[in-house]
Amino acid sequence: MTDVWGFRNPIGFATLVKRELVRTYKVINQVIWPPIITTILYVLVFGLGLGSRVQNVQGVPYAAFLIPGLIMLQVIDQTYGESSSSLFQGRFMYSIQELLVSPLSALEIVTGFIVASILRALLIAMLIMSVGFVMVHTLPQNWVLFFGMVVLVSTLFGAIGIIFGLLAEKFDHIAVFTTFVITPLVFVGGVFTSAQFLPPLVRRVSLVNPMFYMIDAFRFAFTGRSDVPVTLSIAIVATLAVASLAIALRMTALGYKLRV
Repeated sequence: MTDVWGFRNPIGFATLVKRELVRTYKVINQVIWPPIITTILYVLVFGLGLGSRVQNVQGVPYAAFLIPGLIMLQVIDQTYGESSSSLFQGRFMYSIQELLVSPLSALEIVTGFIVASILRALLIAMLIMSVGFVMVHTLPQNWVLFFGMVVLVSTLFGAIGIIFGLLAEKFDHIAVFTTFVITPLVFVGGVFTSAQFLPPLVRRVSLVNPMFYMIDAFRFAFTGRSDVPVTLSIAIVATLAVASLAIALRMTALGYKLRV
């Protein structure tokens, strides 16, 4: 790396983003079809099956309530997996040395991974949204909030992916965060139900779950309804994104576990 914080190599930056997108294309069967098939199954089992018993949630049909949560579930999973696996694979195969000797700053390297994660997240979000439109005829009412939340959340988990990609000693360590943090918090964060349906104590506990705010604000883009003020949710997610990005930048600038 040259200048740690500079952003003076647009060609190198664009090449890094392109490389990550090519990597995504090469594993497209792992990136595209699993989220779509999973979403279809969730909609069939929960949205249409359970929806016949639960008529409305927050004033909208249950299946329409479900779609935003399923999109956010996949965005979180895909963006974390994109940056964490790519960075760790580079360390594992020593190809990360090509980045370290290139005229790219830490800022350009981290931003390159983040931008690639955002583009992957937008692709996944649009595909699942299309599935939702076909199956339950729902589309966002607020497109600015739709794209804004996808970008914010994918920035957050792209940065977290970089952090864990640097911390991990083996591939299993990357999966630990997904298994024991992302999945439990997402599933109790409002993907399948509104906080209004929870007992008072559980509802208060859910307010310390950051996933709740991501899903709640994103669902507002579709339904125009939320359990907490949307501005609060956006502020919390933006704060977490900035903090994670700062940590990822600092670790990359220090060369944490990058130099051998």
